[in-house]
Amino acid sequence: MKHSKIGSVMAGDVVSARYATPFKDVVKLLAEHRISGLPVIDTDDKVIGVISETDLLVREAKAPDPYRRPSRFRLPRITPTARTAKTKATARTAGQLMSTPPVCVHAENTIAEGARLMAEHKVERLPVIDDEDRLVGIVTRRDLLQVFLRPDDAIRHEVIEQVLVQALWLAPQTIDVDVRNGVVTLEGQLERRSEIPIAVHMTREIDGVVAVVDKLTYRLDDSHLRPDDQALKGVADDWLRKL
Repeated sequence: MKHSKIGSVMAGDVVSARYATPFKDVVKLLAEHRISGLPVIDTDDKVIGVISETDLLVREAKAPDPYRRPSRFRLPRITPTARTAKTKATARTAGQLMSTPPVCVHAENTIAEGARLMAEHKVERLPVIDDEDRLVGIVTRRDLLQVFLRPDDAIRHEVIEQVLVQALWLAPQTIDVDVRNGVVTLEGQLERRSEIPIAVHMTREIDGVVAVVDKLTYRLDDSHLRPDDQALKGVADDWLRKL
């Protein structure tokens, strides 16, 4: 089954900074290009960090106030987080301000993989790198959400062709596939119970699918059989062994 790749939605013209780029120049880059973050690269164009508006705010929030009377009894914080915050509070360059290590993705990764990375690391953008970690593009949350703009008819066609016909070897009219606003409803009877999770899982992984409503039934209950005992067929073989 084919999935849209990061390379199909990424921006190739990337605004970036070097380690020694002055703090004010970083702010200017963000303002001039109307972006909320950018990657930091070294002399070989390898990504070494990422700067976001959050990093800029941390600098401003943690910067010492010259008009505030220092506390006489404040104990120094020596945790790694405290050290990082202190460095950013006095940052003069992109290298001192950036967050590391950078969370990156490759152009050949799927959009779903990119979305999972963003969610896991709570970031809004991912630098796209090649096999040598060199910067080739950048992808944002907005870019990844484009996949959900696919028409319902296109999603329905792919479910029928990729899941029902090619994976489960069924006639197209065997299962009723209804798609509304990206929500796919599967209704009908399959031959075996083990085919239901295959159909649901593969449908859920199709680009543009928001959710899957399972209304499938089965004729034979093969849940008590081992995979080797079942009459496996087609692309469904590998899926069944994984479930």
